[in-house]
Amino acid sequence: MTARLLGRWARLLSRCPRASASAAHLRGPTAQPAEPLRSQVQIRSAVRPLYLGHGKAQEEETNVPFKRTELDVLVEKATTPQEVLQAWEDLGGSPNQAASCLIQLSRLVVGKGGADAADVLQDPRCVDLLETVNSQVSVIWNGTLVSLLRSLSSLGLTPSATVLRSLQTEALWRLRRLTYRQLSYLVDWASTRHSQGQGNEALTTAVLKQLELRWTELSDPRTVSTLLGRATQLSPFLMDKLEDKALELAEKFSAEDIRKVALALASQGRRTVPLLRALSYHLHQKPSSELKTPLLLDIAFAYGKLNFHQTQVFQRMAAELLPRLPEMSSTDVTRCSKSLAFLKWLHLPLFEGFAQHFQSNSEKYSTLQLCNLLMSFAKLNFQPSNREEFYRRVNEALEGSWQGLEPFLLTDVVWSLCVLQQAKPEFIAALTDPDFQTKLSGGSPVRTENYRLKLLHIAASGQLESLGALGIHPTIHLPAVQAKAPTLTSLQSGLHTALQSLTSSCTTALRTDVNTVYGWTIDAELVVDSENKPISLEKLIAPHLPGGGGSEQLPQGAHRLAFLAWEFPHFGSRSKDLLGRFAMQKRHLQLAGFLVVEVPYFEWLELKSDWQKVAYLKDKMGKAVAEDMAK
Repeated sequence: MTARLLGRWARLLSRCPRASASAAHLRGPTAQPAEPLRSQVQIRSAVRPLYLGHGKAQEEETNVPFKRTELDVLVEKATTPQEVLQAWEDLGGSPNQAASCLIQLSRLVVGKGGADAADVLQDPRCVDLLETVNSQVSVIWNGTLVSLLRSLSSLGLTPSATVLRSLQTEALWRLRRLTYRQLSYLVDWASTRHSQGQGNEALTTAVLKQLELRWTELSDPRTVSTLLGRATQLSPFLMDKLEDKALELAEKFSAEDIRKVALALASQGRRTVPLLRALSYHLHQKPSSELKTPLLLDIAFAYGKLNFHQTQVFQRMAAELLPRLPEMSSTDVTRCSKSLAFLKWLHLPLFEGFAQHFQSNSEKYSTLQLCNLLMSFAKLNFQPSNREEFYRRVNEALEGSWQGLEPFLLTDVVWSLCVLQQAKPEFIAALTDPDFQTKLSGGSPVRTENYRLKLLHIAASGQLESLGALGIHPTIHLPAVQAKAPTLTSLQSGLHTALQSLTSSCTTALRTDVNTVYGWTIDAELVVDSENKPISLEKLIAPHLPGGGGSEQLPQGAHRLAFLAWEFPHFGSRSKDLLGRFAMQKRHLQLAGFLVVEVPYFEWLELKSDWQKVAYLKDKMGKAVAEDMAK
């Protein structure tokens, strides 16, 4: 209260000439000089003027004349911590200059790895700097105060240090006078300390409250990206406002700002499509000099996690990365391939480059990195052009390490090799062993069911693809999870309806949603005779069913048809090529004796009436039978 009254008195006195003259008249010529008081500017800055209301905070430094001294020049030019300390010892200075010395000191110490931070803090000259700041913390400028907090933490000062507590208390009292950028730096520092278990809850809460109340002051792209980078600490309301501001300021973002915003959205799972589109557009306009390799990899990761597709950005990314492949590390290659696999985006020259990079640097790849590369190739069903040499290197790398892999990871890798048709017989035999299957029983029911199906696919690869694997156990001992019946898509329900109309004369000629012993589900199954007419399935043998079906063999000239409805997610991005999982499903069913009738979504959507759909299926069935007979 006293400080507030003094501030109001100082402002009124400076504006009233009569009061100033009266004060000068009362001071006699023989009056002795009084003890120096704080300057009028310092009194004015002690509190935020009431007439500013809730408007934008002003920089207090703009009201204070600044004159560079010899100490400022020496500290700015210093290249070692000792030069800073020596300059302070020789010249001394004000508390603000002491704070500037500490900031520069921290910058130099951290720049050299921070090895001598403890020695610097124990130096008497550094102790004197800290005492100078602590004794007059109230006169330190706002910007310097925030920077000093960040610098002392980087220097390794303990949270219980007196000067650090004084600075935090002072910052708490000044929050209303800090600019929005200073508040963002302060919350960034407070969030980092909180993640290390050293946070000041009162300060963090107060700063976040100020950020929410004053979000309209935000006008700086860098501040937006800094705040979004600390999204875990922000309220949903403030996140929404920050996203609106980011969309408004997207044109001013640098490539680094775009990276920060994209990673922040990915970390929170906030798939804000308008903002992502704006970021993609402006990223595409950036020159190549700004698109560094780590930045492109982070963008690919963020887009992959958010499942956001932007073909122009991906093409630009591939064009930038292709010439840099020889310089990329094994970590960079596996990160990029994994992100693009999540996006289901296959760029053939880039993935050929990934394969060639592994062939040239296979000794630099860890087993885990190789596993990630194989799983990425399998998801996209990508086969290198020089596959013999590539898989020879893969087998050499896995030779002595595959048995030591974690069971779930080993299952994923062998399943991926089955997709690529490169699984060795000993891999399949080891994974179908009952002792190994017991290792996959832990975890959630959904995860257990997922790996049970993968083991069925692996066993089917050993049985159907003539890999010569001995000791395969076709029976999988993991129990099936009793899950809810899956909801049919519009494509599946339309396919079932059309097939029921097609087989209306024989109601037992159609099976739908058929679960096979190979781990695959067939959308619909038919058996047609030599004249392409459906026949009853009740008494026919069915080796693909768990019970084996009936006892009668198929009639002469009959064909067993499997209808597979291919949805949009079954294909690669901007492609009509099936992903690896579904390509293996088609291959296994063909090897099991089915004629596969594929019903892709992009063809089905063009059919408007029921008779068109029935005619389409008849035509598909006829072509499948004709192709089989032509073989």
